Parts: sequence; structure tokens; C-alpha cells
Amino acid sequence: MTGTASTATASTTTGWVDPREQIEFGVLMANGRLAGRRFASRHEAERWAQDDEQVVEYNLVCECAV
Repeated sequence: MTGTASTATASTTTGWVDPREQIEFGVLMANGRLAGRRFASRHEAERWAQDDEQVVEYNLVCECAV
């Protein structure tokens, strides 16, 4: 019982997040490459991007576009 209780406590204190839901925001530049930085939100990426650049969302775990 002690092992189970400590495991439950550890998972609640670490704040586990499902990695499939961790979405990254980036900017696809006009030359087809991603900008060398990440953004905390889509809004922040949109403010940084130039008119000819596109904001993209992706998941690093499954490497799929959202």
C-alpha cells in the first residue's frame, strides 16, 4: 500500500501533462524553414511573423501538424 500511495502523490506533485496535448507554435518563414524560436501562444507567434510568413502549430511527440 505504501508504494501505491507514494506513486499517486508523486504524479500529482509533478503535474503530469499528456504529451499528445503539448502543442508548439512556430513561424514558417518565406524560405520554407521554421524560425529558430518557439512561442508561448499563437497570438505571440502572429505578432512576431512577417506578412509573408505563416504561423504553424505542431506536436513534437508525434511530429504532426495540428
